[in-house]
Amino acid sequence: MNETYYEFGTAADRWDRAQMFFEAKEYLTAARILGGLVEEAPGQVAPRLLLARSFYHSARLGRAEEELRAVLELDPVESYARLMLGRTLERQGRQAEAATQLRMAAAFDGDFGERES
Repeated sequence: MNETYYEFGTAADRWDRAQMFFEAKEYLTAARILGGLVEEAPGQVAPRLLLARSFYHSARLGRAEEELRAVLELDPVESYARLMLGRTLERQGRQAEAATQLRMAAAFDGDFGERES
């Protein structure tokens, strides 16, 4: 792919730009910027999580799942990543797997309310 102007600059510039594109619902553009940031700093959770969200909102569910699983490898108790993984699996029709992730997300958030059977 050809690089464009928004893929240049410092990591902080590109992070700000990716967030701007995400907020403008330009998810694929945000994902393109975030992909480079994730390559540069694969151990950082925030860019990877926003990348997963970008993929989720652009219906690239397989890619979203990959990124969410990578986030959870880095931070197994990241409840938002668990929630998103559950929602991603639901959208893929994988209800049993989704239910497990959603229960864990609720537990990590301290939501021990009524459980579904």
